Amino acid sequence: MQKFLRQRSTIAFLMCLPLILIIICLVIYPAFYSIYLSMLNKSQTRFIGLGNFAFLISRDTFWQVVAQSTIFALSAVFFKALIGLITAHLVNNLPVKGQRKWRGMLLVPWVIPLALSTLGWWWMFDPTNSAFNYTLRSLGFEGIPWLSDPYWARFSVILVNVWYGAPFFLIMYLAALKSVPEQLYEAASIDGASAWQKFIHITLPMMRNIIAITVLFSLIVTFANFDIVQIMTAGGPRNMTHMFATYSFLLGIRSGDLPLGAATSLFMFPILGIAAVFILRGVRKRGREIG
Repeated sequence: MQKFLRQRSTIAFLMCLPLILIIICLVIYPAFYSIYLSMLNKSQTRFIGLGNFAFLISRDTFWQVVAQSTIFALSAVFFKALIGLITAHLVNNLPVKGQRKWRGMLLVPWVIPLALSTLGWWWMFDPTNSAFNYTLRSLGFEGIPWLSDPYWARFSVILVNVWYGAPFFLIMYLAALKSVPEQLYEAASIDGASAWQKFIHITLPMMRNIIAITVLFSLIVTFANFDIVQIMTAGGPRNMTHMFATYSFLLGIRSGDLPLGAATSLFMFPILGIAAVFILRGVRKRGREIG
């Protein structure tokens, strides 16, 4: 027994065992149970195979949710990555003391609990007491139906998601910028390279892997977003802001059809799986080239 416990692999396994049990109980078991649940009828008394999936595919609302989720995720991740990259460069060029202050201030949206900050945004967009509309009317403009018009509602939830998620990109890209050797920039300056040429030929190649991994992580989180949409619009108006998570909640919890809600949520896996394969393949390829 003492010889068995002295082995490093055994000690490592025993130390990881609590985490493995937590993952099994909270991730793996619910995932397999949701697959089983999605193949039952509404009363969960009869096995119907892929019947729930076939029913969803035949509904126009479901395809509207697919389109909305794709638009929401791609546009939000793009603007979060763009804002994070620009802000990271601006902060990186500040003096060290200034960087500490700006890092702290810019991380505030990401640190505040999402439900609490979303309520604040909902108040600013509220049709009756909207702070934005009050400002617009004070300047002589007409108010905007932020949450009652389908397209403005879509814009509003994307804006809040970008506001919340951009600091995550900022801190990741700032860490990546700190790891770029200064000697590369000095050599480029001696050769007469401009700031744009340094960014294209030095900064971006050195940051490609962290950009890809950050985009993948954010894409997964954004695609499964629930809090922002549920608090601000609950999927309305006319189901134009529903995401997979909110539509699954509507069908499974509010409508009482748990198997159909489980089937809706499972549609995210192949979409995110394909995205993960393409992004991680590029990361591995660049890693072999560097190695």
